[in-house]
Amino acid sequence: MAASRRTVRALIRGRVQGVWYRGWVVETAASLGLDGWVRNCRDGSVEAVFSGASEAVDVMLANCHQGPASALVTSVTTSDQSDPPPPGFVQLPNQ
Repeated sequence: MAASRRTVRALIRGRVQGVWYRGWVVETAASLGLDGWVRNCRDGSVEAVFSGASEAVDVMLANCHQGPASALVTSVTTSDQSDPPPPGFVQLPNQ
């Protein structure tokens, strides 16, 4: 039986810009086999879309609460998305 797939948009707030958070997201998501993207937002948050096996998405979201060593995450807000992103995981230009 195939693993169920899930696509989630996440908004991560706290000290998440200038601390290698996006690079960490790209590496971590790729290691979990996820598709999607990550970018900085004008308000200082980081936005990401994760798509893949439901279990891998859950692991990624749990990891987002911690982030890399220099980050200080205060919240991770998620919403389910219906349209999956193209294959691969990329860092997009700032919003």
